Amino acid sequence: MQLTGKKDGAKPSPLDIKGAEDELDTIRDFIRWTVSSGYEHNIFLGHGYDDLWDEAVMLVLHALHLPWDIDARVQECRVTDREKEQILTLVQKRIVERIPTAYLIGRAWFAGLEFKVDDRVLIPRSPIGELIEKQFEPWIAAERVESILDLCTGSGCIGIACAHHFPDVIVDCVDISEAALDIAEENLQNLGLESQVNLIFSDLFEALDGRTYDIIVSNPPYVDERDMAELPTEYRHEPELGLEAGGDGLDIVRRILPELSRHLNPEGIAVIEVGNSMEALEQAYPHVPFTWIEFENSDGGVFILTKEEIDHYQRHFVE
Repeated sequence: MQLTGKKDGAKPSPLDIKGAEDELDTIRDFIRWTVSSGYEHNIFLGHGYDDLWDEAVMLVLHALHLPWDIDARVQECRVTDREKEQILTLVQKRIVERIPTAYLIGRAWFAGLEFKVDDRVLIPRSPIGELIEKQFEPWIAAERVESILDLCTGSGCIGIACAHHFPDVIVDCVDISEAALDIAEENLQNLGLESQVNLIFSDLFEALDGRTYDIIVSNPPYVDERDMAELPTEYRHEPELGLEAGGDGLDIVRRILPELSRHLNPEGIAVIEVGNSMEALEQAYPHVPFTWIEFENSDGGVFILTKEEIDHYQRHFVE
């Protein structure tokens, strides 16, 4: 999960639904109007889209049951009165109710794959997707990876994407939310990776005694108390269980770090996202040399530790 944005400001003017029905005619008209309305109402971007035009295109085309990659010339087609109603219903939910587009269309993209999402899971947006597409190189040699653990899997996007990009690897996806695992199961079946991926109900490592992995990857809850109070409204539609992590955002990470050593194979790596709680983590463990990854398309907040580093600094994790 990537967390950006601030608490909403003053409420803008109401959405002019009637004016849109009367004055707009083509698909492009509605896309342009959606973009303008989004800016006017200061909607928050950050749930899979960083461009308001792209989000408006996805929303309007979904309302019309058209694929997102359809020929752009189709945007000049006129829409019927019934289609106008369908578009405006979705746009109102996005702009007025602040429901993220991914929930409205029921899908999101991560590491080149399409995932089903709804409000039982966070919307996929972790920068870890970039690492998965590169098979975690240069941090580990892809050919020696045989097992991966995705801790706090949610929709399953990280673990399932790992299975896709490591076709000979077994992946365990773990979560404490049965509702989230139900979504992960659907995504697993939709992508045809059931033979590679195990879905496990567990409170972190609780049900994993004796299991070890070459890569442990986790995007756990890490939003601190202050950020939780200032979240844009869009985040309020996501499950708090996947966001909130105590006063400094490290409640879950503090439980993960002491267990890494006994679940990592020699020469293995742990890849963990802490987002805005990066500074708090370094203050909590000043003697641990976390390696922070730089990303091409994301802000970061993801660290890597090797098995050897974890063993060397283990006493700092259990103090």
